[in-house]
Amino acid sequence: MSRFHKSLRSYLVLILIISVLAGCSSGGSSDKANASGETRTVKHAMGETKISGTPKRIVTLYQGANDVVVSLGVKPTGIVESWVQKPVYEYLRADLKDVPQVGEETQPNLEEIHKLKPDLIIATKSRHEDIYDQLSKIAPTVVTEKLYDWKETLKLAGEAMNVKDKSNQLLSDWEARVADFKQKMGNQLPIEVTITNFRADQVRIFYMGYAGNILKELGFTRPPGHDEDKWGVELTSKESIPDMNADLIFNFNSGTDREAIDKTYKEWTSSKLWTNLDAVKNNRVVQVDEVAWNSAGGYKSANLMLDDLYKYFNLQK
Repeated sequence: MSRFHKSLRSYLVLILIISVLAGCSSGGSSDKANASGETRTVKHAMGETKISGTPKRIVTLYQGANDVVVSLGVKPTGIVESWVQKPVYEYLRADLKDVPQVGEETQPNLEEIHKLKPDLIIATKSRHEDIYDQLSKIAPTVVTEKLYDWKETLKLAGEAMNVKDKSNQLLSDWEARVADFKQKMGNQLPIEVTITNFRADQVRIFYMGYAGNILKELGFTRPPGHDEDKWGVELTSKESIPDMNADLIFNFNSGTDREAIDKTYKEWTSSKLWTNLDAVKNNRVVQVDEVAWNSAGGYKSANLMLDDLYKYFNLQK
């Protein structure tokens, strides 16, 4: 073989080796970017869970998680039934169309969850602490500490789903809306508010639960004792009505037995103690949506609640 042909052959072999190495390098970067095989350790309310890659089949076991996973651009593989507007809250029906139900939030069906073959389950401690071990045997499971803390749900879901960039962006978008609301409210804030809730068999004041935390972030204040770090209190009698006193009352009625709920509401609001409340005397009792202000507990519903406040105070969005 001539020296020329030997040189040409050596040159071609060298080019081939360089091409292969370049391809390997490119493929490695792509794999790293996709993180398809990466295993992460996610800390949560029940300990630590190892999760590989980016989960695709996600089962959500409480309303806030249903909302948040959709907000992150993913259609869940399985969800729990809604409390009212059954089987799915109206504002999520388009996003959750045809998604299988796996029972109630307080009693999910483990067999149905197993059938769906999830690669991630999102639960909450107050509902699912007792079945955490069983859920973990079905799929990697992460658990939030507070059912009503939508920001905790969003942050944990973003980490577990491997979409922290999206969850961080949603939080930034929210913070921008909060700043806009405060700026447009100007010196109207702070306003002292109470959140009341009438049911068929009881009456509640909500403290620093879902809506309470959002109102605090927006610059509203609460009456003395209403800023305790808990969801709220059940009132045992009409003598407790003065505890509702504030400059502004946001009220929502809960449940499906409308006749019984209306009876409770009429009995309590007919009391002189009710008519003597500052918000009542000044016609500042606002009826709000139960789902957006309480039972949904997610990112989308937080924005719906904020929409209500823009509308009530005649602010431009």
